[in-house]
Amino acid sequence: METSRERYRSQVRGEIKRHAWEQLATTGLSALSLNAIAKHVGMSGPALYRYFPGRDDLITDLVRDAYRSLADAVQTAVRVTEVAYAIREWALADPQRYLFVYGTPIPGYHAPGDTTKISDEIMAVLLRAYAAEPDDGRALHRAVTFWTRVHGVLSLELAGHFAGMGFNPALLFAAEVDSLSIKDGSR
Repeated sequence: METSRERYRSQVRGEIKRHAWEQLATTGLSALSLNAIAKHVGMSGPALYRYFPGRDDLITDLVRDAYRSLADAVQTAVRVTEVAYAIREWALADPQRYLFVYGTPIPGYHAPGDTTKISDEIMAVLLRAYAAEPDDGRALHRAVTFWTRVHGVLSLELAGHFAGMGFNPALLFAAEVDSLSIKDGSR
């Protein structure tokens, strides 16, 4: 059972992360400031370090949370199309979180190995969707192809690169998913 001190610590960490997400959404990753977050939470900068020893520790927690959220969103998907639309729905619901984990790498930051274990759960769902493929190497190739095409369209859409082109990004996404689905027969 969690003690009241542990509950309080967990609450404060959650509040710090909430303010970090807000800051990321408004000012971007390059302007992430632990002192500004501490001020919003009502503590001094040095006090924040009792909860997160440094910027990278906070970033790691945010990365883990983002991957966990996406892994949970796709977990029940059975078909390739379901995986694609679960990813898109998750990305559109919180574009900043999506771009945080799939956008430009953070200079000088190296995620710990356990964060990739969470992202592996997402790929495992996709590989399960391709499980009917008799050749595992082919299934992996198709899953990675799917992954890059879906994330390519989503990344361009969320970064605003389709603005002014006169077409609906949702239709492009649907066409990409459809072309991938025809090949795997999982419509």
